[in-house]
Amino acid sequence: MNEVCFSRTRRRSGLTGPGLGFLLALVLLAGCYVYPYPPPGPPYYYYGSSSYERSWNAALDAMDDAGVRAVAADRNTGVITGVKDGVDATITIRTQADGRVRVEFSSRGPSGQDPGLSNRLYQAYERRMGR
Repeated sequence: MNEVCFSRTRRRSGLTGPGLGFLLALVLLAGCYVYPYPPPGPPYYYYGSSSYERSWNAALDAMDDAGVRAVAADRNTGVITGVKDGVDATITIRTQADGRVRVEFSSRGPSGQDPGLSNRLYQAYERRMGR
């Protein structure tokens, strides 16, 4: 009786012979769907060295450009000191809490002796940074 019921159900649903094989093939092929490749991500950019390193190198080169002889340069503390004709020049480089780099220029010496040194250091630094 079970076989009679099963064959009657197959006949009513149209799943006899090739119909059953076709349905089985569809079920198997549906399980083999290959998804397309994901879209490409954003392009990678090379920014070169970090902004601190870039600022440090630009500051050292600015000393040379302004004619200041670098006496001491400590990358860990971010201080570069130099001398030109008895005037002491200092460039201080600091990384701020928000990630930006702060660069300060100062010069000390006898009154009236090379008053524009800090400004020349700043201009040389800006040229080296490409600004």
